[in-house]
This record gives sequence, C-alpha cells and structure tokens, in this order.
Amino acid sequence: MDSTHHWPYYALAWLTTVALILLSRRRWRSSKLNLPPGPKPWPIIGNLNLIGSLPHRSIHDLSQKYGDIMQLKFGSFDVVVGSSVEMAKVFLKTMDVNFACRPKTSAGRHMTYNYSDITWSPYGPYWRQARKMCLMELFSVKRLESYEYIRVEEMRSLVRSIFDSQGEGILLKDLLSTVSLNVISRMVLGKRYLDESDESNSVVSPDEFKKMLDELFLLNDVFNIGDSIPWIDFMDLQGYVKRMKTLSKKFDRFLEHVLDEHNERRRAARESSSRRTW
Repeated sequence: MDSTHHWPYYALAWLTTVALILLSRRRWRSSKLNLPPGPKPWPIIGNLNLIGSLPHRSIHDLSQKYGDIMQLKFGSFDVVVGSSVEMAKVFLKTMDVNFACRPKTSAGRHMTYNYSDITWSPYGPYWRQARKMCLMELFSVKRLESYEYIRVEEMRSLVRSIFDSQGEGILLKDLLSTVSLNVISRMVLGKRYLDESDESNSVVSPDEFKKMLDELFLLNDVFNIGDSIPWIDFMDLQGYVKRMKTLSKKFDRFLEHVLDEHNERRRAARESSSRRTW
C-alpha cells in the first residue's frame, strides 16, 4: 500500500502523543502544588454543573463540604474560593495586590470600552490615575459637601412623592432607586435624566433611561458561558453578548448627547462672560 494512505494514522498517533505529554505535564505540575480541596471537575465544563441559579448559595453549600478554602473549575479556568473571615483577610488584605484585578469578561469588554473604566480596568498606573480622579472630583469631602443641596432636594422630592401617593399602594424600592439615580446623575452628569417634565430635551425618555440602567446592572452580573469556555464564546449561546453590544450603542448615543450639552453650556457661559466684559 502507498505510504500516503497511512498519513491519517501518523497524524492521529502524533496528536495522541502530544495530548498525553501535555496531560502528564499538567498532572506533574499539579502534583507539585499544594492545591485546596474541591470537587472533581468534568471535562470542558469543569464544576459548572454544581452551580445553580443562585451561585452564592451553591458555593456556600460546597464550602460546607470542602472547607473555608476550596478550588473549583469554571470551564477552562481554575477558581479559588474563600468562605470565611480569615480567608477574606488573606485575599483582600494580605495578598490584595495579587487579587486586585477582576477577571476579564464580556461585560467589561463590550460595555466599558474594553475595560477602560475604574470598575473593570486592571490594577496598574491607569487604574490608580482613574481612582485618584474619582476621589478628587467626586468623593472628596469638599466635593461631597458641595453636593449636599442635591441630596436634600432629592429627599424632599421623595417625601413629596410619598405624600402625594397617600391612600395608594407604592413600591418603595422604585422610589428609592429613583432618588439614588437622580442624585448620581446630577452629581456626575449635571442634571436629572429621570425627570418626566424635562423629557422633550433629553435624547432618551426617563422610562428608556431606567430600562438602560436596569439592563446595565443585569448584564454586568450575568453568568456568560463564553467567559468560562472561551472557545465557544463566538456562539453567544445565551444571547448576552448581543444585548451588551446593543446596550453599548445606546449608551454611546446618550453620552455623546451629554457631552454636547456640557459643551453647549460652556460655550454659552463664555459668550455671556465676553458680553459682560465688553
């Protein structure tokens, strides 16, 4: 028989050999490490089959069996879980620099301009500079005191809304959420974007803005299978990535509108100052 007919067998034997070598090296490396206890992972999915719709409860149940520190495997990634005050101190204080960066997920990539905001950016010079700007411009004592009138006005608005709704059923969670968002938007963006009376001047309606924020909070917290098993990420099995891209475009349009408003106010202020000078 022609030797060319044997190439599939040679290729299969070569691939099998490479796989065995890689597997043996991985096991040898693991045997050298003092790994925490944990459940045996399945191929491909790891321990994802043990995580239910409430991951924190599933992990708590596993910690009752495997102890305060355990190792899980989420798809292609190893995860170490600390479930006690002592372990939290080790992760967040003793070894905080090693664990300062958040895992890179689809949410950070698609909704924060490729991990550019302070929440998702990796620990380093850029993150330290962004944190410094936030502390100086938003969270300094002087700045917070200067925004006290905003908090007072929004709390009065909350009390007025509750009073106007006397005799009717109200959902306090929605009212408190509106107050928080109004305070944040006035501090950061300069105006209320949940004000029904100012709807004509906004690029999005108050209802649409609320939905955008709800979607933002949801998508930042979802479990996307592609984040744990990267080689199937392109399939977007749950449809989350598509929703993230859609939401990102909406926020792009909204933030461009906010910047235009700020630039217009600055231009008007300069023109007014120039007229007073003359």
